[in-house]
Amino acid sequence: MSAMLDEQTGRASAVTYDTHPERYVHWQLSIEGAIATLSMNVNEDKGLKPGYKLKLNSYDLGVDIELYDALNRVRFEHPEVRCVVITSARERMFCSGANIYMLGLSTHAWKVNFCKFTNETRLAIEDASEHSGIKFLAALNGICAGGGYELALACDEIILVDDGNSAVSLPETPLLGVLPGTGGLTRVVDKRKVRRDLADVFGTVAEGVKGKRAVEWRLVDAVYPTSQFKQRVATRAQELAAKSDRPATGPGITLTPLAPKVTDSALTYSTVSVEIDRDKRVATLTVTGPDAEQPSTPAEIVALGDRFWPLRAFRELDAALLHVRIAEPLIGTIVVKTRGSQDAMLAMDELLMAHAEHWLVREIIHFMKRTLKRMDLTSRSFFAMRQAFCTCVTNALRSSSLPIADPPPVGPQTGATTEPTTNPFFRILSASFLMSSSDESMLTCGSKRKMSTPSNFCPATSALAV
Repeated sequence: MSAMLDEQTGRASAVTYDTHPERYVHWQLSIEGAIATLSMNVNEDKGLKPGYKLKLNSYDLGVDIELYDALNRVRFEHPEVRCVVITSARERMFCSGANIYMLGLSTHAWKVNFCKFTNETRLAIEDASEHSGIKFLAALNGICAGGGYELALACDEIILVDDGNSAVSLPETPLLGVLPGTGGLTRVVDKRKVRRDLADVFGTVAEGVKGKRAVEWRLVDAVYPTSQFKQRVATRAQELAAKSDRPATGPGITLTPLAPKVTDSALTYSTVSVEIDRDKRVATLTVTGPDAEQPSTPAEIVALGDRFWPLRAFRELDAALLHVRIAEPLIGTIVVKTRGSQDAMLAMDELLMAHAEHWLVREIIHFMKRTLKRMDLTSRSFFAMRQAFCTCVTNALRSSSLPIADPPPVGPQTGATTEPTTNPFFRILSASFLMSSSDESMLTCGSKRKMSTPSNFCPATSALAV
């Protein structure tokens, strides 16, 4: 994979987020019963862009794309997994963090989107722990610095090898004069409850903290000598797995490649399309509802697998958002449209909420939630066309902490309802300004990121702001 920025057009070559464990070059995924092990083994010659080597288990966007894929496969393809151990396949080196030479060669926009995707992946780990019953254990078998420690901080517990050399550190400030980029300081203080005075010292000591002091400062949960380390990690992983409510056995479902049709001005999936107008700096994102009869029971949902409309549509929406972030840096405005049967979408809502406790339905709902959060944090101006207000897919964000207001009543058309509804296509639209088709003339202004408030702006449409 490669991703170079064209200085004349401002466009980056496409980055594919579709991968598979058989194609991983930086991670090794193994599963034994209820325990999955993700071992980091970065191939230093397989960077996403030319010009740097990924030495010392450092990472770039390509490394995190594989991690993101592995997390989704554990959640959807392996329901029997109850604990994930994140470790390194290299001796005495867990992870040295984001590759500095990669950052030095990257544009500001690339660095922003890289850090954003990286943190969203860490947030997905924490979301899986809180809502999916999957516990994460960081087994630090070597030096753990910068972004490597931020990855460990996203896990439920951290075990560090006590070999006299391995330490945890956030050396960004003393060595580079910058703050950690993916939540390190926040998680140290707010999540691990490290005393603020100790956190201040920790953030300014380049060599980090190791051994018993790391435990005393609450930077890790336990340290063990090399002779005991692997056994202690295995024992603790089984203890964490015992607390999970995930099923003891499968079957899971298979996440198949999305395979979009890509042209110079459009990206087309089975339910999602993106049309690009670079002269106006506007993209039109259209999501289409189901065109076939949908399942009615959890068993039928499992049998349908990733063809089940909510999962398929939101996987495609997720991929489309990531594509626009990287490949279209000059697109400033995204117009959101939807089409489909409102009655079908209301029935989809009822189906998902009726079976929300089923492991697969639960995973789908939370995947939808994370996709909408990614949409909300995409640094573009979203406008929803009022003509597109068809009702769609689940109460995905009921399980999140985001405040959701009821949308305005849908007008007098076939299948419309005059009752307030809180369902997902509204969720997509509520991340945007509300417009009618007559307001499209203002989109050129919007593409320059200097937007006035539409005359028909509805406060409910910005309810997803965080």
